Amino acid sequence: MITVLLLLSGAALTWPTRWASRRLRSLLGHRRRPLELPKPNTVVVGVASAVVGGLALGIGGAVAGGLVGSVTLRRWRSRRAVQDRVRALSDLAETLRSLVGELRAGAHPVVAAESVAVDAPPVGAQALRAIAAAARLGGDVESAVQEPLLVDTVHAWALAQRHGLPLADLLAAVVRDLDQRARFARQVQARMAGPRASATILAVLPAVGVGLGEVMGARPLHILSSTTAGQIMLVLGVGLVCAGVAWSARLTRQAVLP
Repeated sequence: MITVLLLLSGAALTWPTRWASRRLRSLLGHRRRPLELPKPNTVVVGVASAVVGGLALGIGGAVAGGLVGSVTLRRWRSRRAVQDRVRALSDLAETLRSLVGELRAGAHPVVAAESVAVDAPPVGAQALRAIAAAARLGGDVESAVQEPLLVDTVHAWALAQRHGLPLADLLAAVVRDLDQRARFARQVQARMAGPRASATILAVLPAVGVGLGEVMGARPLHILSSTTAGQIMLVLGVGLVCAGVAWSARLTRQAVLP
């Protein structure tokens, strides 16, 4: 007991202050995210999963089904977001490559940007139109585009405006960087297939165990659906599995995200 009290006292003494926490967040670049309401699709999937689980396994099944549906949808969205970001990198690189070709052919930067934006993918087209409009009106190009993916592109354009540097060479360097980032992200994504598969297998193993119990005649589904202890164990077990799936998905996403 004395040891526990001493450990708690030491933890309280070493607990970071508010100033230290703010300084650490500023160094790590973490920002407090605003509270976001769940999307309608998430609510629909969660409710549908809860209804199916409730019909099969009672109240505990409803809670467990809602958790499984929500976590599954969230994981699918997370993987799709990573794929969309990698695709956006490739599309932006291709757009800037076309812009570099126009510039080296002698076109004016604003005219070249507007021309390339006509056939460019959405990310590159919006950026080029905003940059061209700001440059044509003599405005600040860096404030015209706030998309994090386009920071290097905007900085290259601003450097060319302020210091007279060749815009084609600057954008060519940005293209090489984008190509390298997209290539690296694809390689890491392929290497993360093994850990993702392992996490999926570990998440499915409890359900396999329940199925084997039913085959052996132990009737685990009856215990989980018809007893108070079984309902509690069902919710706790599914909650722990969902927490593990969400955590593994977060780790692999941070490793892959370019």
